Amino acid sequence: MSTLNEHLRVLRFTLRHMLLTSNASLLNILIIGIALSLPVGGYVLLKSVQTLGAQIAGAPQISVFLASGTSAGEIDHIGDRLRQHTAVKRIEFVSRDAALKKLQQSTGLADVVAGLAQNPLPDAFVIYPKDGSAAALETLRDELKTWQHFEHVQLDSAWVHKLEALLDFGRMAVAILAALLSFALIAITFNTIRLQILTRREEIEVAKLIGATDSFIRRPFLYFGLTQGLLGGIAAWLLVAASLQLLNHQIGALTQLYASNFSLQHLTPIDSLTLLGFSAYLGWLGAWFSVSQHLWQIEPR
Repeated sequence: MSTLNEHLRVLRFTLRHMLLTSNASLLNILIIGIALSLPVGGYVLLKSVQTLGAQIAGAPQISVFLASGTSAGEIDHIGDRLRQHTAVKRIEFVSRDAALKKLQQSTGLADVVAGLAQNPLPDAFVIYPKDGSAAALETLRDELKTWQHFEHVQLDSAWVHKLEALLDFGRMAVAILAALLSFALIAITFNTIRLQILTRREEIEVAKLIGATDSFIRRPFLYFGLTQGLLGGIAAWLLVAASLQLLNHQIGALTQLYASNFSLQHLTPIDSLTLLGFSAYLGWLGAWFSVSQHLWQIEPR
């Protein structure tokens, strides 16, 4: 209980100190918030682009064309195997007669199709996989090629590769930006704590003279860094949320012209907690580095 009271006392002292230096604290919090909002905004845009790409391209599918002479019983057996396959979400069977009728209606070649001596189209299955990634689609395609009675297995995965390449590039850019800004935020906290240590040098010397331990002296600075980082994360979340609200308002007017319902996705609760935890950790880490480097240099005279 005494340990908890001590931590609460230090937390109250930290908040009081931030209020006394409100201008400097607010400026640091805003800098941290703006810096964190850049990679977080990039992450949100990437998630939205991925969703938009899936909407534009439609659900990925594999078309399987059956060999001529495949009996109705064999077709039923193949359908059952596909439905039971762990990588298949659902299937559609397109008979050769239905395919010919659809071709006749969609191309306007009714006279040409009617003049055919026999139906040249095969029976087919349209397979919708559970996993739409390029690697999973190609793995399923290669497996289906080994099945009997399959004349041709067709997968148009070019758009999947292009989208994944674009998203991979974006993820790398966001990761590099996040790493660089993380170092910058650690440096901001490092310098802030360094100035506090220098300002309170005499107070620290007196505390050491009366027997205060390094952990006791270090604790307020670590709490300050953690609290500043957490508030910076909250500022980043608010900036991103406000930006998304403004952008979605403009996007809404644009998508109405194209009869679309696309909008930028907000941060999920897990994403939000990750942002706050990460920002708090960066603040604590910067404070720890600063205290570790400068506190040992102060000794009672």
